[in-house]
Amino acid sequence: MRDLAAAPVSPEPISFIDLQAQRARISERIDAAIARVLDHGHFIMGPEVAEIERKLAAHCGAKHAITCSNGTSALLLALMARDIGRGDAVFVPSFTFTATVEVVVLLGATPVFVDVLPDTYNMDPANLENAISVAQKMGLKPACVIPVDLFGQPVDFDAIQTLADAHGLWLLDDAAQGFGATYKGRRLGTCADITATSFYPSKPLGCYGDGGAVFTDDDETAERVAQVRVHGQGRDRNENVRVGVTARFDSIQAAVLIEKLAIFDDECEARREIAARYTKGLEGVVVTPAVRGDCTSVWAQYTVTSARRDRIVTTLQGQNIPTALFYPRPVHTQAPYRGFPTATGGLPVTERLADEVVSLPMHPYLAPDVQDRVIAAVRAALL
Repeated sequence: MRDLAAAPVSPEPISFIDLQAQRARISERIDAAIARVLDHGHFIMGPEVAEIERKLAAHCGAKHAITCSNGTSALLLALMARDIGRGDAVFVPSFTFTATVEVVVLLGATPVFVDVLPDTYNMDPANLENAISVAQKMGLKPACVIPVDLFGQPVDFDAIQTLADAHGLWLLDDAAQGFGATYKGRRLGTCADITATSFYPSKPLGCYGDGGAVFTDDDETAERVAQVRVHGQGRDRNENVRVGVTARFDSIQAAVLIEKLAIFDDECEARREIAARYTKGLEGVVVTPAVRGDCTSVWAQYTVTSARRDRIVTTLQGQNIPTALFYPRPVHTQAPYRGFPTATGGLPVTERLADEVVSLPMHPYLAPDVQDRVIAAVRAALL
C-alpha cells in the first residue's frame, strides 16, 4: 500500500501583494467610512472627494490636488489642460506601463522614446537630450517630458529640469508608482510642473477600485484640470468652456483612501525596512535596486536584475512564491507604437532590462520569516 505520509507537501502560497492584511488592520474604519457614503447617497464627487483632495495636497505639500477616475485619466487630464496635440513631441520612457505613452497618442501628439539608466531604471537625462535633438530634426515641437518614478523611486528631477528649461519643455511626472517617495527632501507631487498618480488597489496608496489624482502649484492649470475632468464644464453643467472627458472620482473610493492615507507613512516605512532586508539577503546573488542617496523610494515593487531570470521565476513558482515581470515587452516594441521615434541608437538598456528584471513579493505586511523564504529560494536558484 502506498505510503501517503511520504508524499511531498507543497509550501504555503505567498501573496505578492497582501491587501487583506492591510484590511484587517483598518477594517472597522473602512466599513464605517463606506457606510457614511451609503447613508448620504452622494456617490460621485461627494464630500469625501473634497476631503481627500485637501488631505492629499497637505500630505505632499502641493497647492492643488485634483482627484479623478484613474491614473491614466490623471495623465490625460494634465496633457489636455496644457493643450498637447498634433505636432508636439512628448518624451517618454519605453520601460514603463503603456498608459504613460497611450495618452500622448490619443491626443495626436508624437511620443519620442528615451532610454533609462541601468541602476535606477529611470529616464536617462543624457539620452533625453539626444531624443530632443531627434524630435527637432523631424520637425516636431518639443513640448513635454513625462518621466516615470519607476518601482517607487523618483527620477533625477534636477537633471531633467535643466534640459527642459533649456528647450522650453514642461514636466509631467508620472508618479503612479512613486507617490509617497521623496526627492531631496521634497515629496513627489511638488517636483514637477504637474504630477499624476494612480490609486489602483495594488499601488502603495490604493483604493478598492480605480482612482487617480493630479497635483500642481499652478492655479490656472488646476482650474483647467478640474474643468476637463467633467466634460470641460464651466460655472455649471450647462456651460462647457473646453473639450473634456468623464473622469470624476467616486465617493466610496475617496472614503477608502482617507482611511488608507492615515496609515500610509507607517506603511512606507515598513516597505523601506523590508526592501533593506531583501537587499542585504540578496547581496552578491542578483543585482539589487539602487536608490539615490538624496531620494527615498516607496518600493511599489522590489525588482532585481539577473541574466538567469527564468531560473528564478521557475524555482520560486515551484515553491508557491509568486513573481512578476515589469516590463518584459517595452512599449516601443509593441505593435501600436513601433512607428514612433526613439533616441539615436535605440534603447539598449531598456531592451536588456526587459530580459533580466523580476519583481519579488512586496507589501508592508510581509513577515520576516516569509521574506527569508523568498530570499532563500532566490539564492537556491542561482547558487
